[in-house]
Amino acid sequence: MAKQERAVRTRRAVIEAAAHVIGTRGYQAATMAEIIQRAGVTKGAVYFHFTSKDALARAVIKEQTEPFLPPVSESRLQDAIDFTHQVAQGLRTDPLLQAGTRIAVETTFSDDPLVPYQAWTDIITNLFSEARENGELLPAVVPERAAEFFVSAYMGVQLFSRAATDRADLPERVTTLWRHTLPGLASPGALSHLDPHGRSIEIAV
Repeated sequence: MAKQERAVRTRRAVIEAAAHVIGTRGYQAATMAEIIQRAGVTKGAVYFHFTSKDALARAVIKEQTEPFLPPVSESRLQDAIDFTHQVAQGLRTDPLLQAGTRIAVETTFSDDPLVPYQAWTDIITNLFSEARENGELLPAVVPERAAEFFVSAYMGVQLFSRAATDRADLPERVTTLWRHTLPGLASPGALSHLDPHGRSIEIAV
């Protein structure tokens, strides 16, 4: 058990080190040597968990969303709004989110170019699908297509915000994004109850 716990700690230390290095230097400039040094573990320990920088980048992408997964409320469309605002706040301080964003912007995985965006798309698709079951979406809305559109728009908004204000105004820009997209998503009954500013939800990061 102690050996297993040590392996879990080592893996986490490597992912956190990779997030810091990639978030600071960018994916292409980051080196495994620098990540290993920051993690404070041996080269063998790193390569036991991750066979390459590519594999490590995929792990960062996979784990960046976990602290921000939205709790279930009576409105899954509102949950989606809240989720995107929590991510907007996290993008200003959370190394995993910042690194994952740089990977998405700077890297193309040859086997699946959409890997950096898939976790986000899956989350929004699930939220929109459950919102449809609750009668919150307009009949013509297809959750999968709407989720792809929203994730691509959100990525553009956060990049614009980063260039303009180093993401200081990102929450306001996310609110604007929702104000413009909700009329094309939400049923009239749901629309009147949704808050594009998002509700304040405590999360553990």
